[in-house]
Amino acid sequence: MSDGPWTRMADPVHLPDAWPLVEPEPVAGCGRCAELAAGRTASRASGDLSAVSDANVLLRRHPGH
Repeated sequence: MSDGPWTRMADPVHLPDAWPLVEPEPVAGCGRCAELAAGRTASRASGDLSAVSDANVLLRRHPGH
């Protein structure tokens, strides 16, 4: 077996102190934010953590906030 660089382990990756990200808060008075937050709550209650993550992404990317 070759002792090339592909056989060696790399140093561990260190994530920034802010990881994991804090969940975004919905903006008061915004209907779309309220919908996303309600969906996130329902997804968490049903154990669908992938949908919780999706809702967090959509809240962060929501235009105008």
